[in-house]
Amino acid sequence: MRRALTQTARLRGEPTIALINIVFLMLIFFLIAGSLAPRPDGEVALVSLAGITTEPPSDALVMLADGSLRHAGETLTREDAIARFADTARLRLLPDRDAPAAELVALAQTLRAAGVAELVIVTERGLE
Repeated sequence: MRRALTQTARLRGEPTIALINIVFLMLIFFLIAGSLAPRPDGEVALVSLAGITTEPPSDALVMLADGSLRHAGETLTREDAIARFADTARLRLLPDRDAPAAELVALAQTLRAAGVAELVIVTERGLE
């Protein structure tokens, strides 16, 4: 039996098939691993936070719907707030939902220019 002297070119398979197989196996693994978590006891009634009223943190600067500012129950003018919080490392700002957006942005820019290193605007997380 003789072998042919010329080699025939072998077709290489697509490497994407192997990648698809690996990704599919990983998907199956995470689906199974995620469903193995123990279920809570059926007799446990979880706490509902729907009826609880919350208060803003006492160290936060609050902007009311009319644009006025409050801190720790004390009403502040814009100049007083800037003087009080100048060069603060971190300040939380809680704007009212109906507060004027232009005043909020202007106050935030002024506080950052006055030296507030980190300004955190606290919002409510949506349910959607």
